[in-house]
Amino acid sequence: MDTITHTEAPVEEGEPYFTSLDLFLFSLIVGIIIYYFMPRKEPEPLPEFKKLDTPPPATRETSFIEKMKKTGKNIIVFYGSQTGTAEEFANRLSKDAQRYGMKGMAADPEEYDMGELSRLSEIENSLAIFCMATYGEGDPTDNAQDFYDWLQENDDEDLSKLNYTVFALGNKTYEHYNAMGKYVDKRLAELGATRIFDLGLGDDDGNLEEDFVSWREQFWPAVCEHFGVEASGDESSIRQYELQEHTDINMNKVFTGEFSRLKSFEIQKPPFDSKNPFLAPVTVNRKLNKAGDRHLMHLELDITGSKIRYESGDHVAVFPTNDSALVNKLGQILGVDLDVVISLNNLDEESNKKHPFPCPTSYRTALTHYLDITHPPRTNVLYELAQYASDPKHQETLRKMASSSPEGKALYQNWVLDACRNILAILEDMPSLRPPIDHLCELLPRLQARYYSIASSSKVHPNSIHICAVVVEYTTKTGRLNKGVATNWLKNKLVTDNGHKSTVPMYIRKSQFRLPFKATSPVIMIGPGTGIAPFMGFIQERGWLKEQGKEVGETVLYFGCRHKNEDYIYQEELEEAEKNNVLTQLNVAFSRDQEHKIYVQHLLKNNKENIWKLVHSENAHIYICGDARNMAKDVQTALHEIAEELGGMTRTQATDYIKKLMTKGRYSQDVWS
Repeated sequence: MDTITHTEAPVEEGEPYFTSLDLFLFSLIVGIIIYYFMPRKEPEPLPEFKKLDTPPPATRETSFIEKMKKTGKNIIVFYGSQTGTAEEFANRLSKDAQRYGMKGMAADPEEYDMGELSRLSEIENSLAIFCMATYGEGDPTDNAQDFYDWLQENDDEDLSKLNYTVFALGNKTYEHYNAMGKYVDKRLAELGATRIFDLGLGDDDGNLEEDFVSWREQFWPAVCEHFGVEASGDESSIRQYELQEHTDINMNKVFTGEFSRLKSFEIQKPPFDSKNPFLAPVTVNRKLNKAGDRHLMHLELDITGSKIRYESGDHVAVFPTNDSALVNKLGQILGVDLDVVISLNNLDEESNKKHPFPCPTSYRTALTHYLDITHPPRTNVLYELAQYASDPKHQETLRKMASSSPEGKALYQNWVLDACRNILAILEDMPSLRPPIDHLCELLPRLQARYYSIASSSKVHPNSIHICAVVVEYTTKTGRLNKGVATNWLKNKLVTDNGHKSTVPMYIRKSQFRLPFKATSPVIMIGPGTGIAPFMGFIQERGWLKEQGKEVGETVLYFGCRHKNEDYIYQEELEEAEKNNVLTQLNVAFSRDQEHKIYVQHLLKNNKENIWKLVHSENAHIYICGDARNMAKDVQTALHEIAEELGGMTRTQATDYIKKLMTKGRYSQDVWS
C-alpha cells in the first residue's frame, strides 16, 4: 500500500514573494508612520489684513433738487450752450439772485435728470430759468439734445407747479431764428408750467449783449413782484472764485493746456470729443489763392489710429491758442509773472464747477489756452472791472457802458463793439484801470473751439480731414491790427516746426448736411468762397461712387470768387472733376472781373430752366454753404423768383414751396454770419 505524504508545492523560478497589493499597503503604512512621527514645521498663521476705509466710487449727483435743497438754492439756471455764451449768461443770472435775497445755481441739463422739473415746487419760491442757444438749422446745442428729446417724448408730464422763464440766443440771419428757445418756452407752457416773464430773444446779428441786458433789467423786477421780495440794493462785486497760489507743487500735476484729463495730450486715449480732443498732425498746409491781399489756405490733418470717423458734410472742431504776443502784453501791462502756478477755487464748495478752467495751471497757460482775450468784453466784465480804475472818469465810463441807459448802450456799442476793443485795448486806453489778474481771469469767458466744414470725403480720405479757411485780419477804427485767433494760428501750423510735427487738437461734430441717400438723386451745390469746403467732400464722394460702378445723378456746382486769376480756389480739382463728368455742371461767378458784379444768384437765374427742371421734376437736393447774412438770403430769393416764374406761383406759394423742400430735407444750409 502506497503511503501518501503532503508537501508544499515547489516555488517556481521568477514568482515574487509580495504581490502589488502587499507593496501598496506596505508603502501606505510606512508613509503614515513617517508623517506621524517626523517633526513638522508649524503652519504659518495667515496675516490679518486690516480692512481699508476706501471711499465708495464717486457717483455723479444727477438730482438737481437734492443739490438745491442741500445748498439752500431756490433758483436754477439751465443753459444750452455751444460756444459758451449761454453758459456765461446763466452764470450772470445765478449770481444776480444774491442781490434779491435768493440763491441761484447754473446747471448743465446734460448733467441732471430733467424729469425732476415737476419736483421743483418742493423748494419754496423756486424758479427755473432756461438760457437756450440755437445751433445750426434750428437744432439744440449738444448739451441740450437729451433735454430736447425729453420735452418731445413726455406728453403726460405734469409741470403745473413749475415757475419758469426763457432767454433765447440766436441769430436773425438764420432761417430758424431762436428755434430752440422758442420751443422750450412753448413746450413748458403746454406741459402746464407757469411762465413768470416773457420769452427773451437775443440776436447775435445785432447786439446780443444789449438784448440780454435789456431783458434782464425787466426780468428781475418781475421776479420780485411774483415772489414778493425786494432787491438788497447791494451792487458790489461778487467773487465766485478765490485765488490759491502754488509755490511748491509737482509740475506733473499742473495743467498745460489739456481740457479734462491731465497729460491727455501726452497719452492719447479714444474716444475723442470736446473734452478729450485728438492731437492730429498737420500733413499739408498750402496757400490756395494765387494772388490778392487775402490768404486762403488748405490744411490736411492726419487722424490715423485715432478711431475717428466722419462723413462728408460733418464739421471739424479745432481748439486754437491765443497769440503769445498778446498774452505777454497782458502780463506786462498788469505787471505780473505769468508763470506763477495758481488755482481759482469755487467759493461754493457744493458746485459741480470747481474751477473756471482746468487748475492748477499758470496764468500764461490760462491766458493762452483757456480764456478768450480777443473778443470785446461783455458789459458785466466792464462793470466788475470798474472798481479797479483809479481815475473816477474811467470808473464812471465803465459803469455807464454797463448800464441799461440809452446813452450807456450807445457808448458801449461805439467805444467797445464798433471799435473792436478787446481787453488789452481797453487796458491800454484806460491807463488807470489795473485789475488783479486773478479777478480778470475769473471774468473772461472761455476760449471756444472753432468749427469748419470738412473739405474731404472719408470714402476717399479715411485717415485725413481737410480744412479750407480764409485768414482773418483787419484794422480797427483805433488803428490796431486785429487777427482772427483760429485762422492765424492754423496759418502758422507748419508741417514740421523745428523738427517737430505740428499738431491740432480736434474732434468731429456730426452734421445733418448730408448727400442724398440715393446716389441717383441730382444735387445742386451753391458755395462761394470758402463755402465750397463741404462740396469738395461731396464731389470726391460722387466720384468715388462712380468708380464703384454706381449710377450717380447730376452733380451741379455754383461757385463764386472775386477774380479768376487770384482766388479761384481748387480750380484744378474742379476742372478735373468736370472733365471726368463727376461734375456735370461747373458754374463759376467772378464777381469783380467785369464792371458789374456777378454773384452765384445771378448764375442761378441765368440757368433757371435747368434749375427748375432738376428741382421740380427730378427731385434734386439743394445745398447752400457760406455767408448767411447776404449770400444765403439772396440765393433763396432767386429760387423764390424761379418758382414764381416757371412754376406759376405767387410769392407766398413760392415761399411755401421752398419751405416744404426744407422740411423734406431737400434744401440744406451750412451757413455762418
